Amino acid sequence: MARYTKGLVAVRGNRKPKIFVLDTNIILHDYKAIRKFKDNDLVIPIAVIEELDKFKKGNDQLAYNARGFMRDIDRITEGRSFGQNGVPIAKGLGNIKIEPNHPFPEEMKDLFFDDIPDHRILSTAIWVRDNNPGRFVALVTKDINLRMKSKAAGMEVQDYMTDRVEEEKIENSNKEVQILDDVDPQDIQELVYGPETSVSWEALSRKRPRPNQLYKIRNGSDMVCARFDEDLGKVVLVKNKSVYGIRPKNDEQRFAIDACTNPNIKLVSMTGGAGTGKTLIALASALEQARDYDQIILTRPTVVLGNQEIGFLPGDQKTKMSPFVQPLMDNLNVIRGQFRSTSKEAMKIDAMLKEEKLLISPLAYIRGRSLGNVYFICDEAQNLTPNEVKTIITRAGEGTKMVFTGDIFQIDQPYLDQWSNGLTHLGEKMDGQKLFEHIFLRIGERSELSDIASKLL
Repeated sequence: MARYTKGLVAVRGNRKPKIFVLDTNIILHDYKAIRKFKDNDLVIPIAVIEELDKFKKGNDQLAYNARGFMRDIDRITEGRSFGQNGVPIAKGLGNIKIEPNHPFPEEMKDLFFDDIPDHRILSTAIWVRDNNPGRFVALVTKDINLRMKSKAAGMEVQDYMTDRVEEEKIENSNKEVQILDDVDPQDIQELVYGPETSVSWEALSRKRPRPNQLYKIRNGSDMVCARFDEDLGKVVLVKNKSVYGIRPKNDEQRFAIDACTNPNIKLVSMTGGAGTGKTLIALASALEQARDYDQIILTRPTVVLGNQEIGFLPGDQKTKMSPFVQPLMDNLNVIRGQFRSTSKEAMKIDAMLKEEKLLISPLAYIRGRSLGNVYFICDEAQNLTPNEVKTIITRAGEGTKMVFTGDIFQIDQPYLDQWSNGLTHLGEKMDGQKLFEHIFLRIGERSELSDIASKLL
């Protein structure tokens, strides 16, 4: 095989493979990313390895990904060095090479003044490009600022697109409810008042609906809510019911309560803006079914600054956790506020908290557990990566139900967006599975002020 002057193999067959220079955040986001560039070649700047060294300690997902990548590279290079051409990643994939730091070209030496990892990664990417004439070279990063700097320096730069869900699929997930106006009145009567409160799917659709397809059926001035039940092979009525003192205020909330209380639906995702009732409905539904589960776990990711873990906060564990769990406690207090303090419902909540049958905790304290016969609620799931969501779900044991809630347009993680976060991926990948249901809550019910602010600000 032919070689270029100072680097990787240039010709693979009759085609010159592309070269992608990876930023640190690509590996921290997905440590298996090096296997997702087909037969193209990869370059890892030594500055990336130095940054990964700072992330390798700890129990969070970033530390896990840093360690996983280094173990993978160690296996790939076992018994050999990178040399000029790098080493093959695997059969059918390209080569990978760790490249030492290189300075900016003379004409760019005053472009950036700070000596930081981002600038070393960029300067190395420019060096790789300049030493590979005739080949496409691009820096791949999820850091928007580094992408802007790269463009200013004239360097080809790309986002990591492998885990991005198409815009059209996101739009479709927000329109999952079909509205029907021309259903035979007799079929509506059978659905609403019949002994089984169900109707044949042929009455509503020409082809068999996907599992848990949701419907709004116009009945005069009223709207009837229904869902296709894959096991029954029928469209069933979604009834208007309350859970632990919480009643639905709109049709989407009715669908959400139905999904959260249906024992046959083991996985639920709820998306929507602030005040739409996602977490409140999930928690109230869990309390309503508390006797069916050994434990109710309500959790959320701890989004902190940089790579600092929750341990850097002052105080004992309870004090450290307080800022993260307080929004969850607020929802619990709303539910408890429906009842007198001496009522059996309020005392049951207090007893469950004391006995930790109802556990409210940051996600960092949940990792590593085996979740058997648990009602598991993960709030703010839009701040999880697809791999983190997968890790959580694969820990589900027999009898466990999982509910993920969040707003894909309110993301606090710097390297996630509405197309690449774990909650979006969950809806896209699980769509069509009979044990999964997605509900998009579109109406804010917190207050008139909150609803207006959510829409206009």
